[in-house]
Amino acid sequence: MEYSETDNEASLKGQAEIWRHMFAFVDSLALKCAIELQIPDIIHSYGRPITISQITSRIESPSPDISSLERIMRLLVRRNIFSIDHPTEGGGEPLYGLTHSSRWLVNGSDSSLNALYLIETHAYVVGSWHFLSQSIKEGGMAFEKAFGRSVWDMTSEDHRFNKMFNDGMASMGKILIKEMVKGYKDGFDCLRSLVDVGGGIGGMISEVVKSYPHIKGINYDLPHVIATAPVYDGVSHIAGDMFHHIPNADALLLKWVIHDWDDEACVKILINCRKAIPEKNGKLIIVDVVLQPDGNELFDDTGLAFDLQMMVNNPGGKERTELQWKKLLEEGGFPRYKIIKILALQSIIEAYPE
Repeated sequence: MEYSETDNEASLKGQAEIWRHMFAFVDSLALKCAIELQIPDIIHSYGRPITISQITSRIESPSPDISSLERIMRLLVRRNIFSIDHPTEGGGEPLYGLTHSSRWLVNGSDSSLNALYLIETHAYVVGSWHFLSQSIKEGGMAFEKAFGRSVWDMTSEDHRFNKMFNDGMASMGKILIKEMVKGYKDGFDCLRSLVDVGGGIGGMISEVVKSYPHIKGINYDLPHVIATAPVYDGVSHIAGDMFHHIPNADALLLKWVIHDWDDEACVKILINCRKAIPEKNGKLIIVDVVLQPDGNELFDDTGLAFDLQMMVNNPGGKERTELQWKKLLEEGGFPRYKIIKILALQSIIEAYPE
């Protein structure tokens, strides 16, 4: 059977696509290396593009491997993570600068994805993916097959991993609250009290209270999480378990909580949420992904990838379509809801008990 030139070209493109997927991890982990070496921070500190010599002079090492770093930067420049400028006069060293992408990786900014990137590419998180096919064959969760315990057990046992996890969630909270204040600015006005359920170390609720000082903020999470939470003005920390009890308030905030669990566990959480808010004017503010499997918007592809990340690393975790959210909310005692889109991966789902 003879193949046309078009068939041969399509086949070759198919081969190239397989090679791209084969080495997709290289992009991810090369960028992780750059973050761990604090290269975005180093370039940012100069306020302008700089040479590889200037970068390595700020790396905490007596003898950094410059030639290896140049090869890493070559790839990351091709991926538009960093820019490069070749001087036309004098034959000087190339100058490396930040792009719109790497500006999201500068530490100390309220718009930094640095800490979140490091937890999502942690050896525990990435390592569990090697057990995905086994979990498909046998059932069960890939993370537990890899490490013999759940991700929540790991955070309670490994203090460094716990800190990285909490820092990652806090960094996402800072980004989200900026977009929520823009896209949901009227949603907090009428509240006197707000509980951030599963709020980590309290970064999100502290930002809400900072923007809306009339709100009494309560950060609610497990004891080992609350133990590391800093003091924030207008925020009280309460340790507990959302599967047993949730403190009362005018409204509850659940940021990146529901997607951690299967439907049965989520219904338990939602029923407890229902008990904690008033029948009249009480509401639930969920900040989570609303999957659009056939969508072509900016974050739709990431939503599908995150769905698999949740499946691999969390007990029953998943991202949900609007129909799945509707069913879950009804079973949990919230028959009415509306979805508010903001400029982020997540949307706001405002749910009501009546």
